[in-house]
Amino acid sequence: MASADCPSGDEDIVFADRGDAGVRLAARLLKYKDQNPVVLGVPRGGVPVAFEVARALNAPLDVIIVRKLGAPGQSELGIGAVVDGDHPETILNREMVKALRVSRDYLEREIRNQLKEIHRRNRVYRTGRARIELKDRTVILVDDGIATGGSIRAALRGIRQQEAKKVVLAIPVGPADSIESLRDEADEIVCLSTPPAFFGIGEFYRDFHQLADAEVIRLLELARPQPPSARAQHQAKVDTPC
Repeated sequence: MASADCPSGDEDIVFADRGDAGVRLAARLLKYKDQNPVVLGVPRGGVPVAFEVARALNAPLDVIIVRKLGAPGQSELGIGAVVDGDHPETILNREMVKALRVSRDYLEREIRNQLKEIHRRNRVYRTGRARIELKDRTVILVDDGIATGGSIRAALRGIRQQEAKKVVLAIPVGPADSIESLRDEADEIVCLSTPPAFFGIGEFYRDFHQLADAEVIRLLELARPQPPSARAQHQAKVDTPC
């Protein structure tokens, strides 16, 4: 069961934006800086948070793509989630599936559709780059918050499937009961706020705009390590007197 570095529940933080949340979250994760961590952001909203964490820890940044499985005729109502990987992981809310009488044919079709979107986003975000190897690494999974935790559960299991040495879930905000339900999925959970009244992640951000793919790509490019030649050219420009 995961240890949890979380407030008692009476702390109610409002973040300026996702970058602010990432800076604050990074301060609680500095103990991992010397453990050669990998930081994974959940697109789209988790990537700006993860970018600040990766920058503070001097760690590589990658994405892990999770797609909600929508209920028949109610796409916003999640009945499960699917996560990318060599062997995609699917998590179902079986009580909801049973209550809504969701057919096997519908589930298989919805899973196929979401896997297509996962593959599309992989092509767009990675622009030909391979996934970062997670085996035997400390992996820090970052999102901009959690509500029910269904998608994050799928992501955590996908990371486990890749044989990570240690899995840390790091989030700015989420309800205490959802965090508690994830304790068996991670080795450690770090969160900044577990407000007693929780109606949605966006209420804890002053700026919670919907991110475009272009913003995700820009941050992933900024996080890429520069090759030695590029660093040398940059340093030469800095050292050249005016």
